[in-house]
Amino acid sequence: MSNKEGSGGFRKRKHDNFPHNQRREGKDVNSSSPVMLAFKLFQQELDARHDKYERLVKLSRDITVESKRTIFLLHRITSAPDMEDILTESEIKLDGVRQKIFQVAQELSGEDMHQFHRAITTGLQEYVEAVSFQHFIKTRSLISMDEINKQLIFTTDDNGKENKTPSSDTQDEQFGTWRLRVTPVDYLLGVADLTGELMRMCINSVGNGDIDTPFEVSQFLRQVYDGFSFIGNTGPYEVSKKLYTLKQSLAKVENACYALKVRGSEIPKHMLADVFSVKTEMIDQEEGIS
Repeated sequence: MSNKEGSGGFRKRKHDNFPHNQRREGKDVNSSSPVMLAFKLFQQELDARHDKYERLVKLSRDITVESKRTIFLLHRITSAPDMEDILTESEIKLDGVRQKIFQVAQELSGEDMHQFHRAITTGLQEYVEAVSFQHFIKTRSLISMDEINKQLIFTTDDNGKENKTPSSDTQDEQFGTWRLRVTPVDYLLGVADLTGELMRMCINSVGNGDIDTPFEVSQFLRQVYDGFSFIGNTGPYEVSKKLYTLKQSLAKVENACYALKVRGSEIPKHMLADVFSVKTEMIDQEEGIS
């Protein structure tokens, strides 16, 4: 007990070594001191960085919304009489999305993109999903990350539209050129989300009596799943999480192809969608039980 009191008393006496008036002077802050001026600059820099981060979050939200609308538009292609009209309209919408990405590139000019990546990653993933979905409908293949990044080169000469000529990675101040690079993680996560849209496209195609699209989608999804399987647990955590969803989408499409192959000749085309929806419900129930 005495030791504790002694130690406590020692701590008090240690503070009492400083004169009373000297401690008081520490409370009166000199606003013109070099330290205070330095911290004011730090405050301004942090406020500016925070404001920039908030602006990027809002732009990312706009990119996400417009990309989703493009995806919804592209889903109409299975029932639309003229596919070219839908593709033309989707390209106009994607141009609008790129205008938003151009604003992001301007905000990130001279900044380290990785410091603000968390603010824009959701929008970039959704954009990759929309662009890759449109590319699959056109070519039945997967768009590469390099092709996506080539579309994200902007100049002020054409009012922010993408520049078709190659450009350096850094901003070219002479010609007012900016570019924004989609990271490999954003690309992988966007492609993983694409598989869910392809599964929905497969359902819509079956409902409209199209029995070729499900087999094309199934073959494509197998290739994508094989590619993700090579990454396995060595990639980012988000990628490994998407792998399970990708496997579910592939299973649903493969079961649809199985039903079409085995019973396609027996069932009228207008009833194929009902058979497939029952199959999908059975798969969902089995996954819920397991």
